[in-house]
Amino acid sequence: SVVHCIFVWCIQHRIERLRVRNILTDKERTYMEKKPFVTKEQLEEIAKTYPTPFYLYDEKGIRENAMKLKEAFSWNKGFREYFAVKATPNPFILKTLQELGCGTDCSSKTELLMSDACGFSGHDIMFSSNDTPPEEFKLAYDLGAIINLDDFTHIECLEKTIGTIPETICCRFNPGGLFKVTTDIMDNPGDAKYGMTEAQITEAYKILKAKGAKNFGIHAFLASNTVTNEYYPLLAKVLFELAVKLKKETGADIKFINLSGGIGIPYRPDQEPNDIKVIGEGVRKVYEEVLVPAGMGDVAIFTELGRFMLAPYGALVTRAIHEKHTYKEYIGVDACAVNLMRPAMYGAYHHITVMGKENEPCDHKYDVTGSLCENNDKFAIDRMLPKIDVGDLLFIHDAGAHGFAMGYNYNGKLKSAELLLKEDGSVQMIRRAETPKDYFATFDFCDILKNVRNV
Repeated sequence: SVVHCIFVWCIQHRIERLRVRNILTDKERTYMEKKPFVTKEQLEEIAKTYPTPFYLYDEKGIRENAMKLKEAFSWNKGFREYFAVKATPNPFILKTLQELGCGTDCSSKTELLMSDACGFSGHDIMFSSNDTPPEEFKLAYDLGAIINLDDFTHIECLEKTIGTIPETICCRFNPGGLFKVTTDIMDNPGDAKYGMTEAQITEAYKILKAKGAKNFGIHAFLASNTVTNEYYPLLAKVLFELAVKLKKETGADIKFINLSGGIGIPYRPDQEPNDIKVIGEGVRKVYEEVLVPAGMGDVAIFTELGRFMLAPYGALVTRAIHEKHTYKEYIGVDACAVNLMRPAMYGAYHHITVMGKENEPCDHKYDVTGSLCENNDKFAIDRMLPKIDVGDLLFIHDAGAHGFAMGYNYNGKLKSAELLLKEDGSVQMIRRAETPKDYFATFDFCDILKNVRNV
């Protein structure tokens, strides 16, 4: 509402004026705070067994959020969330989501193999890939996964590779142009490498139907990390109207429409989070306006959410190990971009809580850095934080998706452990930290490193 927008603007404006002095009213502070899902005392205890840096995930938060999503779309009999494995490729996380009825969205051979090993089978798996190696089409087909074709030419590649066309098949749509919510540009599909044009998807349906496909799906991903309740309903309208048109022009039996991902999270504390209940209701209204009158009231709705499902329920925990005073004030931590590359790669904002100093004034301006030989290896630049002392624990928020998964080994740095904070308060290691032996493992075909030290 207009009143709400004015309220949000007033808060943001007042916070900018008072940021350095850190004088906030209780109401404003509640709106702005990002609270860790764990205490300083818990983290210090965990660190006695699992040295920093490490990833920590909140099982309770993950489960509760998944149930909210399920409830928001409970009006649709065939609804299913296919968790985007790329976001957090950990089998313990996948098994947790499997218990809640989720399938998996895979985009590579290893993600398919992980899903299979976790007990996902057949139509539990959605294979949404692009520039797809033929052997990955073969593996997806052998597992019985729903294959989502990114390009018109993939029809021939798929048929040549597996010798047939599956009875259930999906095609990815790209409407081109700019995708807008009111006057705000959300993203630029026309500049994206994904999906088929309307003419291509129409022809694809005709060809696939002629080759034996019986059950069809439509998929599209038009914007990333949207923090608005309007994105999904607007996307749904585009796809629902396309579905009606495709059914009329091709006679295809459209069984499901996959809204993919794109529902984002408020990385910044001054952003208002999405309301999944409002989003689900918005999609329902469009469903009843477009699909039901066309006799398509049995179409299932699928989602492929990753960030929304996991990001707020995972954090990178790191310890301050150095401070440097030159032309700027630097705090060096024992994590680096290897552990969380989004700030270095995108300039992405991740909120930081200095554990135990949540109520102290943010009156120190720091660059929080890692130890890579790259000047962009910074978790925060000119960030106002409480005074940080060597030894302090820093909780880097919203790292539960596209965090550990995007890790790498530049400078010979090793990826950290992943831990799960269980609902009963206990902690389970769900991935051990890498060791130098892991780093050197790809040289095991020879003895060139036979004398490497074991330290």
